[in-house]
Amino acid sequence: MALLQRRSALVLAAAGEGICGFDCQGNVTFSNPVATKMLAWPLKSGQAQTIHDLFGRDQPNSEEYCPIHNIMAGKALFKASDKVFWRADGTHFPADFICTPIIDDGVVQGIVMVFSDISQRKLNEQKLNQALIEIKQLKNRLQAENTYLQEQINYNHQFTDILGQSDSLKTALHQVEQVAPTETTVLILGETGTGKELFARALHDLSHRNQRPLVKVNCAALPANLIESELFGHEKGSFTGATARRTGRFELAHEGTIFLDEIGEIPLELQAKLLRVLQEGEIERLGDSKTLKINVRVIAATHRDLKKMVAEGTFREDLYYRLSVFPLSIPALRERKKDISLLAHAFVTKYAQKMSKQVNHIPQTVMDNLLSYSWPGNVRELENVIERAVILSPEPFLQIHELQSPEQSGLDTEQTLLSLANMEKAHIIKVLESVQWKISGENAAAAILEMHPNTLRSRMNKLGIRRATTAF
Repeated sequence: MALLQRRSALVLAAAGEGICGFDCQGNVTFSNPVATKMLAWPLKSGQAQTIHDLFGRDQPNSEEYCPIHNIMAGKALFKASDKVFWRADGTHFPADFICTPIIDDGVVQGIVMVFSDISQRKLNEQKLNQALIEIKQLKNRLQAENTYLQEQINYNHQFTDILGQSDSLKTALHQVEQVAPTETTVLILGETGTGKELFARALHDLSHRNQRPLVKVNCAALPANLIESELFGHEKGSFTGATARRTGRFELAHEGTIFLDEIGEIPLELQAKLLRVLQEGEIERLGDSKTLKINVRVIAATHRDLKKMVAEGTFREDLYYRLSVFPLSIPALRERKKDISLLAHAFVTKYAQKMSKQVNHIPQTVMDNLLSYSWPGNVRELENVIERAVILSPEPFLQIHELQSPEQSGLDTEQTLLSLANMEKAHIIKVLESVQWKISGENAAAAILEMHPNTLRSRMNKLGIRRATTAF
């Protein structure tokens, strides 16, 4: 018997897990050194320990979790996972345990409990889960970046895609070559349809960031209540409908370039956050207090008069000066008349090939008409006119009938003296008529004017434009 006891003591001492014995009243009858150390029980002081000290502190009714109660209720074996074990000093740790009854002459005399501290395992699980979350976020970000990079490959824009030989265009292109290799923020200024996105692409392609994405954002096309989330991202649950974390455009553009088209449409309350990005290179996702460092070059563009907006209090003065470190003015098509012929022939070739038509000649009368027109919609309007003409023209001559004469199109002295509002009204009506008054959708008036449909409707209401409108 003494030999058996000694061997049992050796086994208990050598075990790597905690082992305790309890009588039917829940008092500790024995514990091995591992259990004593894990539970910090001062057994040598003579202070009695009970199973309640181990389980009951965080449970209003501990019978459900008590091994003795369960075993006495007829369970031959009782085990549980991830339960709270309390130490003598008031601290606790998570544990897995299994209990078996001590039976003498068919009567349960107590239980033996074997348990293990799973703190490290849970910590490892947490680290693994966090790593999986980060991997998923990285995967989503890489997929989004890949989309932008694939778009760049498919789009295949090069600096030579900006066609023209006029002095005003050459001046703008020379400025692009000077500023592109730098980190300077660029503000592209130009009327609707002048090709501001092409110049943004050229700035990116000629920079050292050209192996990273060019992320394009049309600020006018984003609803005011979602633009912050689009630009800076959001955490899951940060607002109604935010069912998952979203990576913002600035984060996607990390180490690349972000192109903020129609920058004048950004709400005043959001401009302070944009200023912080430019000044500090920091963003915060919606619903997250953690600051993220980003390395992004900002190129902005607008057809609006930002100086006037600053004076009116609708655009921050400090943001304006941050954006306009290097203003780049794109000439209107009417200021580069000598480029019209080059552009027209290029567009005819493009759309004739696309439509498999043998339209390859522009009669002089048609070219004279193109040269005499004022092109309020600039290069985009010219391209749209040529595309429509290629569709309607018999081969091989291009025919254009819808252009007005110089007197009708607003080149006479009386027309040039119209107020800016009346000129805008005339241009909007002209564009609306060209698309049968279709405001939203692909190739509709809002898209041609590079406006959000709601913005266009607002301008129409302000200028008194209705479908029946034919004159001022």
